[in-house]
Amino acid sequence: MLYLPFVLQGLVMVVDEFILHEKRRLQTWERYGHPLDSLSVLLAFLFLMNFPWSPVNQNIYIGICVVSCLFITKDEFVHYEQSSAFEHWLHALLFLLHPVTFWCAGLIWKENPSDSFIRIQTFVIFFFMVYQIIRWSSVWQKLITRSTKP
Repeated sequence: MLYLPFVLQGLVMVVDEFILHEKRRLQTWERYGHPLDSLSVLLAFLFLMNFPWSPVNQNIYIGICVVSCLFITKDEFVHYEQSSAFEHWLHALLFLLHPVTFWCAGLIWKENPSDSFIRIQTFVIFFFMVYQIIRWSSVWQKLITRSTKP
């Protein structure tokens, strides 16, 4: 049951990233902002991978999570003007799932530190961030533009 929020979050992110973002194309602010969102999540998971559970480490982790939860809302002012109602709804779901997945990851970290899920999730987040950096970079945009010209 602790893994279900990750599955739900992944499904919502697939729709958001690979359908909605492709449809409307990201503006410059979002092309930088979305990989930074992923980085804020990656930092939390890197912390889980590298530090054993303790009350002090738990508080540090909670702090990282709170910063990430606040940080990911930064683009909503841009989304207000450029996103559809459906995309706003998906973002609302992501804002709900974000702290829930952090909470579940914290429970896994505390209760079963040898669980490989945290390592796997960390690598997934890292590769998704790398994908975002490459996909929304100006170099990629130039390649796409060249390949669509006759």
